[in-house]
Parts: sequence; structure tokens; C-alpha cells
Amino acid sequence: MDASIVIISLPAIFRGIGLDPLAAGNIGYLLWMILGYLLVSAVLVVVLGRLGDMFGRVRIYNLGFLIFACASVALSLDPFRSGAGALWLILWRMVQAFGGSMLTANSAAILTDAFPARQRGMALGVNQMTALAGQFLGLLAGGLLAAVDWRAVFWVSVPISVTGTIWSWLSLRETASGRRGRIDWFGNLTFAAGAGVLLAGITYGIQPYGGSATGWGNPWVLAGLCGGVLLLLLFCVIETRVAEPMFELSLFKVRAFAAGNLAALLTAIARGGLQFMLIIWLQGIWLPLHGYDFEETPLWAGIFMLPLTLGFLIAGPVSGHLSDRFGARLFSTTGLLLVAASFLGLLTLPVNFDYGAFAALLLLNGLGQGMFSAPNTSSIMGSVPAEYRGVASGMRSTFQNSGTALSIGVFFTLMVSGLASSLPAALGAGLRANGVPAAAADQAASLPPVSTLFATFLGDNPIGHLLGSTGSLSSLSPAQREVLTGHGFFPQLVSEPFHQGLTVVFGVAAGMAVVSALASALRGRHEAPEKPAVEAATPAQTGRPVR
Repeated sequence: MDASIVIISLPAIFRGIGLDPLAAGNIGYLLWMILGYLLVSAVLVVVLGRLGDMFGRVRIYNLGFLIFACASVALSLDPFRSGAGALWLILWRMVQAFGGSMLTANSAAILTDAFPARQRGMALGVNQMTALAGQFLGLLAGGLLAAVDWRAVFWVSVPISVTGTIWSWLSLRETASGRRGRIDWFGNLTFAAGAGVLLAGITYGIQPYGGSATGWGNPWVLAGLCGGVLLLLLFCVIETRVAEPMFELSLFKVRAFAAGNLAALLTAIARGGLQFMLIIWLQGIWLPLHGYDFEETPLWAGIFMLPLTLGFLIAGPVSGHLSDRFGARLFSTTGLLLVAASFLGLLTLPVNFDYGAFAALLLLNGLGQGMFSAPNTSSIMGSVPAEYRGVASGMRSTFQNSGTALSIGVFFTLMVSGLASSLPAALGAGLRANGVPAAAADQAASLPPVSTLFATFLGDNPIGHLLGSTGSLSSLSPAQREVLTGHGFFPQLVSEPFHQGLTVVFGVAAGMAVVSALASALRGRHEAPEKPAVEAATPAQTGRPVR
């Protein structure tokens, strides 16, 4: 929930600390509030899973709850305003993500240790179901709590994390002996730096640069992307040459592990794109067209997306239980085909859709993702030796978290590029047609498309916001003001260019789901090896002596 609760609460948070969401310099704060958590999670879960293998998974898990609780308290006590207040929240969100990564990196490994193979799919299914359902329930909880007080978004984590800290400390016991070893410092540093620089480059690539709608031509962005890739390649070389690597590349020789993680990565990218595009679609267009005030749309967007969560809740434990008996391949592959079908169905809907059809497609998507996630996690975790389950769990979480972060760069770029070609001219013409002076209309139309996109994402009416700040509204007649700041003007204006972008986004997402289904189908019928994968390899293959 904490990974997504801030997304829907950003309007209240920005108002609470006194930040203008449409100011160009504040786009970076908004992105880092979302991506900072994902960045830390993507970078650290493998390291923390490895430390769990070495020093005890329950010990690292319990420490994670404690750090998470302390960060939640600090977030709710933000003493600053404006940029300083935003930086406080971003930094403590990263600390919170550090504690959360300790939990996610070791939870699947603890469950895999605790349950026999015949029950493992069910156990991991419940775990995976609650995690994915929590991402979407966080949207609803954020809308509800932000309506009370923006600090309540962080307060809600405090009693839960404190209770979790005490409960896990009293109830969890180590069921697997820790395997002492050396920390792979060079591997840790190159992976953290490479992943961090790459994801930071993606973050700034979304933002405008010079006269361009996006920053992919920014030399610093290009340097970050190239530098991040080179550091990750260097990391792969290092991992084949050190005695005790943090990232067991030899596990990718296990077909079920490699195929499962590839499917998880592509599905995470598609799922992240779905989540953000649905929020923008509902908050910026559909809900205002149906009479909802912009300030109310974050809460109602979470409510109208509940069929997606319901699908997770239905399919997760059922598919996990059945996969224990019939294997993961059938359920994971079928689930991904359902996901692809739901994306194609969303392509056929008009912007101002009938909610019944929309809800049915969301339910289908949730059912498909629930069918995929639990069996796929069980297959990945059951395919590796027991002593590598912590690092395997961390690697699995890294692919999922990286996919979500990548989805923001991929799908927001596709959407912004589509809006940049048609929105400025349509916005300027629409404003002038309703009596706005040409200078003010041109100024509003020159707003970067990413700012307009994030305005809808934040449940803000950009027309009233922009014209109110320039004083143009006061020179218009009451009837003109009512039209421009009403529920229909901006959504109707943006509908056509937004729908063109949606066609590209959901088409790409459907293609990713099909490729994921193919990878899932090729996982084979794999049984966990009797010996560690690294011991089964020859010294020439691993680049180090066999232990």
C-alpha cells in the first residue's frame, strides 16, 4: 500500500506543503516522490536478500519493519514547506523504501522455507495477492485519508508497522541456517550505481528539455542512460569473477527461474503503465465528464478501479492452490493471455466509455494478473536451491520493481509525445474561441504537455489553475468563465489526443503481455535441483573455484 498510497495523495500533499503542481521546476519533486521509493526498492532488494541468506532472513525482515516504522513517523512530522518540505518527504520515502525492501526481499524466501512444496503455491499466492492488491488498495486509501489530512497518508503506516515489528519479532523463527560469507562490495556498488543512474536518467527523460516536450535529447540524460548500462555490464562481468557474488547469475541457467523473471519484468512494465494511464483517464477525463469535481476525482478514481483489485483477490489464492497440483505453466500462461485480451478490449473503448464494459475489462485484467503472479512466484522460488532463496527472492523483486519504474518512463514518454503533437494547438484555439486574450491563451498553450498530463494525474483543473494565476479569468464574462472552468471544457479538449496516446500505450502493453505469456509457456516442467546451481556448473562456467 505504501508504494502507491502517495500517488493518489499527491494533490493534498502538494497543497499541504505549499507547492504549485504546474510550476515547471516542481515536476521533478513530483516524479521523485513517486520514483524515489521504486528506485531504492529496485536497487537494494537483491543486496538485502543476499544479506538475509548470510545473516538470517527473519533477522533482516524484522529490522526492515523497524526502519519502516521510524520512516513513517518522520514522514508524518515534515516540519518544512515548499521545496524543503518536498525534499524531506522524498528522502524519508527512500528510507522507508529501504525498510520495505528488507521485507519484500525476504518474505517470499521465509514462506518458501516454511511451507512444503505441496503447499508452497498457496502460501506464495496469498503473499503475492495481498502485495498486488495492496498496490491498488493504496490508491483508494490515499484518496480517503488525503481528504482528512495529507499527513494521515503517512500516519496510517505507523501503527501497522509498529505492530508488525513487535509481532514479527515475537512470532517468526529462523527455519534456515544462515550461510556466512563475504559481502561483494564491488558488485554492490556497480549494481546500485548502474541501476540508480539508469533510472534517474529515465526520470529526467520524461521532463521537458529546451524546446522539446521530453528530455531524451538532454546530454545529461543520454550520459546517464549510457553510463547506467555500462555500469550494469561491468557488474555482470564482476559477478562472474568474484568468489561470492551478490547476484547469482548461474541461477539464470535454470529455465524456470529465467523464464519466470522475464515474464515478471514485462508484466510489471505493462501493469505499471495500466495503473498510471487508468488514473489519468479517470481523473482527467471520464470523471469530470460525468460531473465530478476535479478535487474529488482522486478518491473516485480509486473507487472505480476496485474491480481490478477484486480480480487479484479472487484469482490469487485459487491459482496458487491449483498450481501446487497442476504446475505453474498452465495458470501463468493463461493468466497473461487474459491480461493481453483485457488490454485489447480497453483499446476498443471510447474515451467516454460505459462503466459496465470498463469494469468488466478491469476485472478480467485483475483475474489474469492474479492467475499469473502466484504460480509464477512459486515456480521461481521452487526452482532454486534452499540456500539461495533469499537472493532469488531479491532478484525477483528487483525485476518487478524495475519494471514498474521503467513503465513510468516508457508509457509517460509515449503519452507525452502523443500530446505534444496536437494538444498545444487545440488548447490555444479552444481558449481563444472562448474569449481568452491571445497572449494568455498562447502562454497557457505553451505549458509543457507533461505538466498538463500531471495536472490531470493530480486531480487539478489546469485551465482554471493557469488562467486564474494570470488574471485572465477576471476579464471574461460569467458564462465564459463557467465554460472554461467547468467539468467539460478541458476533458473534451484533451480527449482526442489522449485517446491517440492510449491506443499506443495499450497496444504496447498487450504486446508485452503476449511476449510474457510466451516466456511463461517456455518455463518447462522444472524440479528444484538437489545441489546448488553454482556447484553444478564447472569452474570455467562460473569463473571461480567450485566450493
